[in-house]
Amino acid sequence: MRILVVEDDSLLGDGIRAGLIQEGYTVEWVQDGDAAEAALSSEAYDLLILDLGLPKRPGLHILKQLRSRGSQMPVLILTARDTLNDRIAGLDAGADDYMNKPFDLEELFARIRALNRRCNPPREEGLIRHGDLVLNLQAHTLTREGRTIDLPPREFSLLRHLLENRGRVLSRSQLEEAVYSWDAEIESNAIEVHVHHLRRKLGNQLIRTVRGVGYVVEKEP
Repeated sequence: MRILVVEDDSLLGDGIRAGLIQEGYTVEWVQDGDAAEAALSSEAYDLLILDLGLPKRPGLHILKQLRSRGSQMPVLILTARDTLNDRIAGLDAGADDYMNKPFDLEELFARIRALNRRCNPPREEGLIRHGDLVLNLQAHTLTREGRTIDLPPREFSLLRHLLENRGRVLSRSQLEEAVYSWDAEIESNAIEVHVHHLRRKLGNQLIRTVRGVGYVVEKEP
C-alpha cells in the first residue's frame, strides 16, 4: 500500500513516515501544498494523509482539487483544527476520515486498515469482477455475461491494471510500465491505441480520460 503523507510539522511528519514504514507501507512525505499537488499529479497512491494547515496551499484546496479530478482515493485528514465546523468542512470536501492532533499512532494504523478494507474489498481468487465483466487472471480471459471477449495480451494487461487500481488516475507512463517490459520499444501513442481498442470492444464509458493526467476506471457505487 502506497501512502502520501502531507504534513508541514517536521517532527510529526517524520514520526508518521517512520511508523508507517515500520508497519510495512510505502510512504512519501511532503511538507507543503505545492509539493502535495505535484506528487498527486504525477504519481498514484492508495491513501492520502492530509494536514489542513499547510504552507503555500491549504489542505482543503488540495482535497477539493483531488475530488474535482474524479479521484476516489481514500483521504484521512489529520489536523489541529478540532471544531465541529472544521470537521464538517473536511468531510463535505470529500475526506473519508478525520483525526485530531495529538493522536496515537496505533489508532492511525487502525484507521488506515479500516479505510483499506472499506475501499478495497477482497475479490475472488484469480478473478476481477466489475459490473458485468469478469477478468480471469489464471485463464487470461475476459467474459461479459458469459460471453468471451478476445483481448490481445497487452490489452488484457492494460485492462487488468486499470481494474486493479479502480478509482485511481494512472498516467501513461505508469500504464506503459504495467504493459511493456523495460527494454521494449514503445510507440508514443501506444497506450492511447490500446485504450481505443478496449473502448471499441467494451464501450466508451468504462475507461475515462482525465485530460492532462491519464486514465481511470471508476469504482462501482
